[in-house]
Amino acid sequence: MLSLRSVHFDNRIPNWRTNLMLLNHNVLVLMIEGKIKYTINDRTVIGEKGELLFLPINTLRAGENHEGEHQKFTVLFNHGEEDSEELPIFRKGQFIKCKIRNFEYFKHRFEKLYLEVVGDGKFNRYLVSGILQEVVGMAAREFELVEAAPIKLKLANELQKYMVAHYRQPVQIDELASLIHRSSNYTISMFREVMGISPIQYIHLLRMKEACNLLTNSDLSITEISDYLGYYDHSYFFRIFKKYTSMSPTAYKHSGLDPPSLQLF
Repeated sequence: MLSLRSVHFDNRIPNWRTNLMLLNHNVLVLMIEGKIKYTINDRTVIGEKGELLFLPINTLRAGENHEGEHQKFTVLFNHGEEDSEELPIFRKGQFIKCKIRNFEYFKHRFEKLYLEVVGDGKFNRYLVSGILQEVVGMAAREFELVEAAPIKLKLANELQKYMVAHYRQPVQIDELASLIHRSSNYTISMFREVMGISPIQYIHLLRMKEACNLLTNSDLSITEISDYLGYYDHSYFFRIFKKYTSMSPTAYKHSGLDPPSLQLF
C-alpha cells in the first residue's frame, strides 16, 4: 500500500540545494521550469522541464539549482510489498528519468495532490490517497511505455494544434477523425496512447486553464466566462471546473492563487 510522506512545490528558490543523504522513501520529481542537478549514487543527472524523475528508496542523493532557479513538484512516499509485485519500478529499485508525453495533465495532477495536502478540505485524506495512486500509476506507465510510432506522434500533434486553436467551439470526435482520415475509435485510442488522456479530456483541460486565467486576470463574471468557453449549461461548467481544480469557480476567484507561479495545467 502506498503511503504519502509529503509533497513540495519548489518555486524558483534562490540557492536551492539539498545535502547528500540516503533516502528512506521514494521520490517522484516533476520538473515544471528550469533545471536541477542531482548527484545520484555518484552519478550526475540533469533534470529539465517536462521530465519525470523517480528516485527509489536507498538512493544516495544530493541536489542543487543548475543554470538558474527552477520550479518542480516533489512527492515523497513509501510503498509496500504488494506494490513491488505490481509495479516494476519498485522491483528494479533504480533511478529512472523520462520525458513525459502529456506534461499538462501530469502538472495538473501533481498540482491537485499538492493543493489537497496543504488544504484542509473535507475528506481530503481519501482524495490524497486516490491521487497518489493515480500519480504513481501514471509514472509507472510512462517509464514502461514503448515510444509511440512516429506516425501516431504526428497525428496526435495535428489534433492537438487543432484543439488549441478551436477549444472554445464544440468539438466532435468524428470531426477530429476526419481531420486525420481515421476512424473515430482509432482517433480516440491513438490520442490517448500518445497524450495519456482522451481528446474530450484535453479540450476540458484547455478550457479550464483559460477559465483560471480569466477568473484571476479579468473582470468577466463566472457566467460570462462559462459562455465564453462554450459551457452554456452553467451548472455543468461548475462541475467540470471543480473536477479539474478541486475548487468551485467562485472559491478560485477569491482564493488569491497566482496562476503564473502555481499553474494548474
